[in-house]
Amino acid sequence: MHPTATRENFRLGVFAGLAAYLIWGLVPVFFKQLIEVPADEIIAHRVLWAMVLMTAVIGFGRGFADARRIAGIPAQLARVALASALVMINWLTFVWGVNTGHILETSLGYFILPLFNVALGVLVLKERLRRLQWLAVLLAAIGVAIEAVHVGGLPWISLVLAGSFGIYGLLRKQLPLDAASGLFLETVCMTPFALAWLTWLALSGQSHFGSGPGLLAPRDLMLVATGAVTAIPLLLFAISARRLPLTMMGFLQYLAPSITFLLAVFVYGEPLDLSRALAFASIWLGLAVYSVDLARSAGARSAVIP
Repeated sequence: MHPTATRENFRLGVFAGLAAYLIWGLVPVFFKQLIEVPADEIIAHRVLWAMVLMTAVIGFGRGFADARRIAGIPAQLARVALASALVMINWLTFVWGVNTGHILETSLGYFILPLFNVALGVLVLKERLRRLQWLAVLLAAIGVAIEAVHVGGLPWISLVLAGSFGIYGLLRKQLPLDAASGLFLETVCMTPFALAWLTWLALSGQSHFGSGPGLLAPRDLMLVATGAVTAIPLLLFAISARRLPLTMMGFLQYLAPSITFLLAVFVYGEPLDLSRALAFASIWLGLAVYSVDLARSAGARSAVIP
């Protein structure tokens, strides 16, 4: 490949990655504007409009061949269905956490995620950890323990977010699907449940969609926009992941929870006392150790490749 083309791919990857994580980091601001809408209704709209958008993206792009191929294999379709259930749990927990004043706990969950993935590799894939990886996981466990003492129990929002997305990522890695086709199939699996729930809300008079003044009130437009908020950063992430080395993606992934952390403390005024600060500090230290190990491992691989 021509060096200029390589540089352009790298720049596009960096731009797409920064844009994806910036959107994910700022998304609590978006969902805070829908605070009067229950989380379950927001998620139902998120599923429905993401499915509409992804149908258009797939239809005008690569086509539906990959999605049809996977849908025709029962074992693979079952994995897609399980992945869709996990991502729905993740979305529901995140939106509920944001709109009930637990943004710091959502941030903690995504800081834990990389280290949870390391632990998942040991438990599920039988991978062997290097010494620095063991230290990183131990520091994360200490941080979770401190947070558990602080909240008087397990920090379930953080653990559900890390666990559901970590297992979701593991399932997605085992599916021969690009990000767009994968998200399309996942939303197809979730759409019947979302439609059923929205229909029930409408028939029982509890729906917030269409209840405002005018044909499409601002709140209605925001509920429709949840589809774009879901799909666009994921597609940007896919562009970035194809063009950037794993080490750079590893560093970029801390951008979103860092922005969310700053929003929680300095915009929404969530309390950050000494105990919670120590919990975050322990996990940040674990992430620093993990990043050093990631960089050293990448450097060692590049040294042996001719």
